[in-house]
Amino acid sequence: MEDHEQGREAFASDEEYQLHCLRHSTAHVMAQAIVKVYPEAKLAIGPAIKDGFYYDIDIDTTLSEESLAAISKQMKKIVKQGQVFEHEVWSSEKALEYFGETGQQYKIELIEGLNVEEVHIYKNKNRDGSVFLDLCRGPHVHRTKQCKHFKLLKVSGAYWRGDAEREQLQRVYGTVWPSKEELDAYMFRIEEAKKRDHRKLGKELGLFMFHEYAPGAPFWLPKGEHIYQKLSRGMRDLLVDKSGYVSVKTPLLFDKKLWETSGHWEHYSDNMFSFKEESEVSTQDGEPEHGDHTDCCRTFGLKPMNCPAHMLIFGSQKRSYKELPLRIHDQGVLHRNELSGALSGLTRVRQFCQDDAHVFCMESQIEQEVSALLGLIEQIYTAFDMGYVIKLSTRPAKYMGELEVWDRAEASLRNALEASGQQYSINEGDGAFYGPKIDFEVLDALGRSFQCATIQLDFQLPNRFDLTYVGDDNAPHRPVVIHRAILGSFERFIGILIEHYAGKFPVWLAPEQVRVLTISEKSEDYAAEVEAKLKEAGVQVVWDNSSNKIGYKIREARNARVPYRLVIGAKEAENQSVAVASRDEGDLGVMSLDDFIAKLAPELVSRL
Repeated sequence: MEDHEQGREAFASDEEYQLHCLRHSTAHVMAQAIVKVYPEAKLAIGPAIKDGFYYDIDIDTTLSEESLAAISKQMKKIVKQGQVFEHEVWSSEKALEYFGETGQQYKIELIEGLNVEEVHIYKNKNRDGSVFLDLCRGPHVHRTKQCKHFKLLKVSGAYWRGDAEREQLQRVYGTVWPSKEELDAYMFRIEEAKKRDHRKLGKELGLFMFHEYAPGAPFWLPKGEHIYQKLSRGMRDLLVDKSGYVSVKTPLLFDKKLWETSGHWEHYSDNMFSFKEESEVSTQDGEPEHGDHTDCCRTFGLKPMNCPAHMLIFGSQKRSYKELPLRIHDQGVLHRNELSGALSGLTRVRQFCQDDAHVFCMESQIEQEVSALLGLIEQIYTAFDMGYVIKLSTRPAKYMGELEVWDRAEASLRNALEASGQQYSINEGDGAFYGPKIDFEVLDALGRSFQCATIQLDFQLPNRFDLTYVGDDNAPHRPVVIHRAILGSFERFIGILIEHYAGKFPVWLAPEQVRVLTISEKSEDYAAEVEAKLKEAGVQVVWDNSSNKIGYKIREARNARVPYRLVIGAKEAENQSVAVASRDEGDLGVMSLDDFIAKLAPELVSRL
């Protein structure tokens, strides 16, 4: 049982550890079943992952839904037998001989890569007397019966060791839970997530589109652009008008020298779009000559982040301690050269904007600034009915700067978190090399977590750019920079919001808040008056005066997830009223237009 204890300290709780064991064990059961169904299969690796497990296999057969059903059926037999997970330690020589005889080439490569004298093996005995062996360090549950609440999900492609030059494998995904109730709840979330997929809803609701001519850059259609601008303006107003920030716009394109100064050229240039400027040089006879001349060409990079530009702004003039904290907000366009295979709807794009800001402050101001940011983050996520989890990431093994400064910085973050009264966990050693940070994982309506907000302390960029301010002692001092984003990129956050709300945006954020539906031409004059008054009240209204029947119009409004529908017929026109139906509350009956506008008014106010 010693091996089962191995790695327990890596988990936040015993429950997490047991769940990891369960998932790792079920991956082992799945590999055993795959070999039973497809004896020629070559096994690669099969780890536990968030919410489940997978196993990579090399097999000539292209796995299908029917294949998953056959594997699942065999897994159920293995589970029912209650086989014991038996742990053994073999010499590497013995293991290489065994896996060589069974043709398991990937296991051989793994063993050779370990470069150790002994390896760990787990085996299971089938009722027919056959034995299944796998190279595995564990941990596992005791018996296969504990793995009964599983479900195989899908098959995808994967390269061996993530190397596109290596073998193409098939990756089989599954999930497993301690109880049937938990499995059913997870499968419900999976199905609900498919319905809420922002790529699907974005197309259905006419929010955004993509085109092959601009890979990784979304086209914001009118309704999507409305949401984008609502968030953009809301964040700018909240920061600049209410929280003491100044707003700037900085260039998209910078000389390579800036990125060399910041350190990004050395560590991040592969993720940047860059190109050379070719200048004209004159020949002896005075005619211009084009060419690649090292003495006349400059290399430029599209900015992937705003921080180096903000360093230039701070350093552009002499600064006093009386100016600090200086909070600089920037919603500039950013570009990152993501791999084409990594692009995914709005959640991974090549062009985006952030609600970005950098706070230049004295070390003595860190705690108060972080406290203010914690309050701001709580306010903003509450506006979207989202919870979140906080993690304090501390000094990594490879860090820059003085240990004493790191200790003070971590203490400032801890003190601010303690004063906020919010719960947080320690993410030991996961800070950035330039300073500790606080990360926030936002939770959507399905309980899924997304890394969004971050508060990062940086002692290195001010050094690299030689930034100083004059203190009250009339001597130069180095500022500290707080990198902070709350929504992250607007593109990614809107993708999260679409799925969080299932396309049913709250009234204040909805691109269409009210749809007016006329039953016949007889009520169109009054409907025009209703539309005009709603617009005057600041309502995003659409009047459907098409010749379609009212039932069709109602279905279309429902499918568009419009918060309110106003049906107007001859009776409503005569009585100067509207028949109101709410997307969320159902039929609200007939009321005067003034009463409806009064009811709607509080919902129009931006929660930001």
